[in-house]
Amino acid sequence: MLEKLKTPDDLKKLDEKELDALCGEIRKTIIETVARNGGHLAPNLGTVELTVALHRVFDCPSDKIFFDVGHQAYTHKLLTGRAENFSSLRLDDGLSGFPSRNESPFDSFIAGHAGTAVSAAMGFACVRDLEGKDFHAVAVVGDGSLINGITLEALNNVRSHCKNLIIVLNDNKMSISSSVGALRNYLNRIITGTAYNRFKAAAKMAVRRLPGSAGLIENIQKTEAALKRLIVPGFFFEELGIRYIGPVNGHNISELTKTFSSVKKFNRPVIVHVITEKGHGCDYAVKAPERFHGTAAFDPDTGRAEPSSGRTFSSAFGETLLREAKKDPSILAVTAAMPSGTGLAPFAKAFPERFFDTGITEGHAMTFAAGLAAAGKKAVIPVYATFLQRALDNVFHDICLQDLPVVICADRAGLVEDGPTHHGFGDLPFLLSLPNISILSPKDPGELSLMLSAALKHPHSVLLRYPRGSCDLAAFSLAESAPVVWGKAETLKEGKDLLIWTMGRECETALKTAELLEEKKISCTVVNGRFYKPFDEKLFLSLAGKMPAVTIEDAVSGTGADSLTDSLLANVPHKRVLHFSWPKDTVLPHGTIPGIRKKFRFTPEDIAEEIGKKLF
Repeated sequence: MLEKLKTPDDLKKLDEKELDALCGEIRKTIIETVARNGGHLAPNLGTVELTVALHRVFDCPSDKIFFDVGHQAYTHKLLTGRAENFSSLRLDDGLSGFPSRNESPFDSFIAGHAGTAVSAAMGFACVRDLEGKDFHAVAVVGDGSLINGITLEALNNVRSHCKNLIIVLNDNKMSISSSVGALRNYLNRIITGTAYNRFKAAAKMAVRRLPGSAGLIENIQKTEAALKRLIVPGFFFEELGIRYIGPVNGHNISELTKTFSSVKKFNRPVIVHVITEKGHGCDYAVKAPERFHGTAAFDPDTGRAEPSSGRTFSSAFGETLLREAKKDPSILAVTAAMPSGTGLAPFAKAFPERFFDTGITEGHAMTFAAGLAAAGKKAVIPVYATFLQRALDNVFHDICLQDLPVVICADRAGLVEDGPTHHGFGDLPFLLSLPNISILSPKDPGELSLMLSAALKHPHSVLLRYPRGSCDLAAFSLAESAPVVWGKAETLKEGKDLLIWTMGRECETALKTAELLEEKKISCTVVNGRFYKPFDEKLFLSLAGKMPAVTIEDAVSGTGADSLTDSLLANVPHKRVLHFSWPKDTVLPHGTIPGIRKKFRFTPEDIAEEIGKKLF
């Protein structure tokens, strides 16, 4: 069926039976592809019928659909001319796992972070109205994204800025983990209050048949306005000037199509509340939606994945925090909707009263953690590095300026498979300029454990930056790390011809590079820098004064150890130094980590070759 759909217009020709078959084929394709390539499974399975209905009713790409977050857009890709290439999803030079304006005219806006769809759709709608054009702007917003500060700011401006805007609230009771907070509870009450809209419509029809109905209806409307606050579903949205419709069954294409066809005619902002099931149509994804939100490859028949090799950074963080919390009751943990992904789940289970999930609200979570610390507690907040970027002002204004002992753990720092929206690079150059904060980068999970224990004893704010997955340095006889001495680096290997100063997981790259150079009779000293801030200036200068220096780090050129060392060597004449990092002013693609490293010549073989050419 999919191969017959050359454009979304072909959907309009299918009957109900064919649509059911199409949805089944889409689910099968998504499951098989994600099982092979990894990706976001449960959120996409939950939006199949919803996306099919949107494309049946609206005329894309003239009409614009904005997904919030873009990890629910796989069906959209399959329906917009990308079915033939869908097997390349998330692979090197393949389709992105998120909407991308560079990939298709059907993708109106990039969408890798939560909270952007309503604001972006408003922008398009306002330009449409200014230029007198005629198209629809549709924002598909998950209930987890609804509580994001950007979304709430946008909702506050919808009525005053837009004549016509359609917001589809995809309510599956989940963001990544279960949604939390007052708005979540409010949506639950709406779901159980569907009788109001049906009663209202029936009552209006009955009253119109009575003599003097116009005046009677006016009086009823005044009374209704006074009573609405108590009983009406969706009153929160109605008060913002947004017409509320729903709830609607998000897996019934016929009901969805009728609803969207109706609201398409509205000349005012409207929100359609759609109820979906995360993982719908796949038993193991329904039973474990958090695990299958974003997943590595797995068996499509059973959902089982190959056991991970080695201890991961995230699990090391979780294990260490739990151990330290058992000894110290002042330790509290905060997450912005990432308890499992960041390794906090064991802590949350053991100490529910000391665990706080704020939902997808990174800025609020940082300031909340600052409040906990200011009140005398030790606040720990793990967050994906790409989402930490959204809260940098809170780190500066609320944590660093007040010199509070908050421990921020930036998981997934550096290069990741998901691509430009998720690479964890943006925080480092900003944070290096802030006062009262130390920045550490562990080489492996064992060292992360040591650093976290040390950070919890440190009286100032600390940032730990570490990558996704695991790192095994046992091959280099480095299974154990030296004790953490604040501000001091660790020498991993001693040599006389070349200094390789490296950070974090790039210790593995540096040691492999040193092995290759040893074959060319170039003896290397390899240093694990450990601290970006405070930087071990004394050790670096003492070694760099004896031999040429190289830095290797998982950061953008000019934003990390390379800039720090260049400033130290500024007044050292005839100093030979070479830096290896990711190119600046370049949007790094999605793909496999080995594939991206090879493309940008960031492998040990490439680095050793470049060192041989430039320094020896």
